[in-house]
Amino acid sequence: MKNAIIKYVIVFLCSISSAKSDKWHEWLGEDKTGNVKDFIPPRKWPPQLIRKWSLHLGSGYGTPILEGNKIFTHTRKNNSEYVVCINKQSGKILWSEMFETPFKIGGGGEKHGKGPKANPVYSDGLLYTFGISGVLSAWNAEDGDRKWSKVPGESFGKAHAYWGASNSPTVLGSKIINLFGNDEKGALVALDKNNGKTIWSLPCNGTCYSSPIHGKIGGLLQIVVLNHESLIGVNVDTGELLWEFPFPHRTHNQNMTTPVIYDNKVIFGGENRGVYCIEPKFKNGNWVVDRVWTQKKVALNMASPLIANNLVFGLSHYSSGRFFCINPLDGKILWQGDPRTAQNAMFLSFKNHVLALSDHGKLNIFLSSGKELKNVASYRVSDNQTWAPPVLLHDGLLIKDSQNLTYWNL
Repeated sequence: MKNAIIKYVIVFLCSISSAKSDKWHEWLGEDKTGNVKDFIPPRKWPPQLIRKWSLHLGSGYGTPILEGNKIFTHTRKNNSEYVVCINKQSGKILWSEMFETPFKIGGGGEKHGKGPKANPVYSDGLLYTFGISGVLSAWNAEDGDRKWSKVPGESFGKAHAYWGASNSPTVLGSKIINLFGNDEKGALVALDKNNGKTIWSLPCNGTCYSSPIHGKIGGLLQIVVLNHESLIGVNVDTGELLWEFPFPHRTHNQNMTTPVIYDNKVIFGGENRGVYCIEPKFKNGNWVVDRVWTQKKVALNMASPLIANNLVFGLSHYSSGRFFCINPLDGKILWQGDPRTAQNAMFLSFKNHVLALSDHGKLNIFLSSGKELKNVASYRVSDNQTWAPPVLLHDGLLIKDSQNLTYWNL
């Protein structure tokens, strides 16, 4: 009986440990929704976070990736891009690969550096990186061996947009999918994630800086993405264009943010053009797109929106940056925060809360309520710029700033 009880306790403790094991395979976490379902907020937020370790890894806006006890990053040091695998507990580098990546950034983007700006993604033992110049590579996560590498956009001439390739690839089943090309010509392409061979390619009128997402609309799994001219929905299996909503990228009205799918609808926006909600529907053998609402009092520049507690949260670039909450049913603004908050913010959500990492190193945690902006905790997580998406673990955070990766404990 005693041995049986001991065995039960061991199994129970192992199940708790397994439940708390972290993984973060692409930016915005599981299913690219930004919702961290298994994070349990503390009853009382600590007055400050504890720095477990910090590593100087170079520049770049890519999120850290986590699988088991290994963290992966893709950064730049001088004239080379740098892929690193780190032990999560100790902060020690397990392997690293550096490869020369010369790049001349377009005028006006100098302060953002030479990337990389796309987020890596992990799947089935492989880490995928998309470099600033348009090079897509697959790395063995165990030892850093490069399995394959290609430049899918080179067939369009220039292999990246004006300020560099910034579209983050996503993995669905056996496919890795992304926009490739430049501002004038490009395509949404699905590659075999194991060997890089093209499965399907859908030409589009140029890329932009937005990333593809996926979700079911009308019962069909689709890739939804902004390109240089429009928002499109694409059949994941075949690459067939299902529907299109014109949304041209012109002068300073750029397509940078990544849309969200909510209740068979797509919510998205662009610089100086407000926030839109559309509903693609399959009627009489064809897809049609209905505009549900448009909200012009707030607008999305670089900060992508987030759905939490059936509400839309974001950062409008009007008034020098202010947080907002919108009712997704009718587009009405429920509240706006103070002006001059930030140039950019990256959002995550967990039970009844929204986490917002501003570009100036400040982390805010507020209630995911439509009544008011109510902060429950604020932390200074860096004295440098923080443009890379954060990673929320069960016991803390991974924050990549302009030069360093820091593991903060709650």
